[in-house]
Amino acid sequence: MGKIVGIRFKKGGKVYDFDAGHFVLSVGDMVIVETEQGQALGEVVRPPVSHVLPELAPKNRCCEGCEDSGEEPAQLKQVYRLATEEDLRQLEENAKLEKEAFRYCQERIAARRMDMNLVKVECFFDRSKLMFYFTAEGRQDFRELVRDLVSRFRTRIEMRQIGVRHEAKLLGGLGSCGRELCCATFLRDFEPVSVKMAKEQNLSLNPTKISGLCGRLMCCLTYEFETYKNLKKGMPKLGKRVSLNHGLEGKVIRQNVLKRQLTVILSDGREFTGSPEELEQLEPLAKPQAPPKPRSGQRQPRHQQQGKPQQQANQGGKSRSRNRRRKKKGS
Repeated sequence: MGKIVGIRFKKGGKVYDFDAGHFVLSVGDMVIVETEQGQALGEVVRPPVSHVLPELAPKNRCCEGCEDSGEEPAQLKQVYRLATEEDLRQLEENAKLEKEAFRYCQERIAARRMDMNLVKVECFFDRSKLMFYFTAEGRQDFRELVRDLVSRFRTRIEMRQIGVRHEAKLLGGLGSCGRELCCATFLRDFEPVSVKMAKEQNLSLNPTKISGLCGRLMCCLTYEFETYKNLKKGMPKLGKRVSLNHGLEGKVIRQNVLKRQLTVILSDGREFTGSPEELEQLEPLAKPQAPPKPRSGQRQPRHQQQGKPQQQANQGGKSRSRNRRRKKKGS
């Protein structure tokens, strides 16, 4: 049985698995490991977990006597040793070298009038290579620039062109939410982001509101996209007309996806708010009953009979008062 630890080499970078070997490690320890690029200094960010070594793992066989059906798992590289004070001092010296290389490279770019923007310089722990990250509109011929850098620093030089999202990851910054960029802190890989994700979450499609510092769609649009898709299943879209049971019809005027509630104006004038399941169980309003008509030969109620004579009496009184006024005027 061995132990796997997760080690990260730079802030916001990927976490790689290594075999801890006989070392007792905990989160926050600095260690030296062997990589394909040579020795590197990293930080333990995931505590050790037990696992079965490849040579001790059982064979994947479908039945007795058959050969292996799967491939052997890859052998993990082991932790070389714990980092010492001298290693930490060398890490500081490497940081100073990166600043010097960045300044000198910018000077040579300006002197040669190259259309490129230098983003960051990264120095390997054993100083076997210097990595120069830059952005540019198109392809660049930087062979003369590499010669200048090699003659100055006497080590291997690698120029790597990156995109705007990777540039934001390397430089960092604050997003519109007020927090440090996700890509510069914990986001390991860039996932594809589309405008459809903003539509599904009922967000504004204003580019200034859904774009990050890099100018591309914000990575956080992917965080709740699947949740909104699952909650919207079975819910009619905003503005759509729906046909319900018992002949009822309505139009969706509002949606609350997180509560799974709809607000619908029904054909009978009512406004209903509830879940799609409750909407299907609605029943039409009961029609008001008209008063029964009197049968032939049946006497009408007393208040209906007295209404007409009283009205005629009032009209007769008004006519008599008019005649009296006329008589007084004639006399």
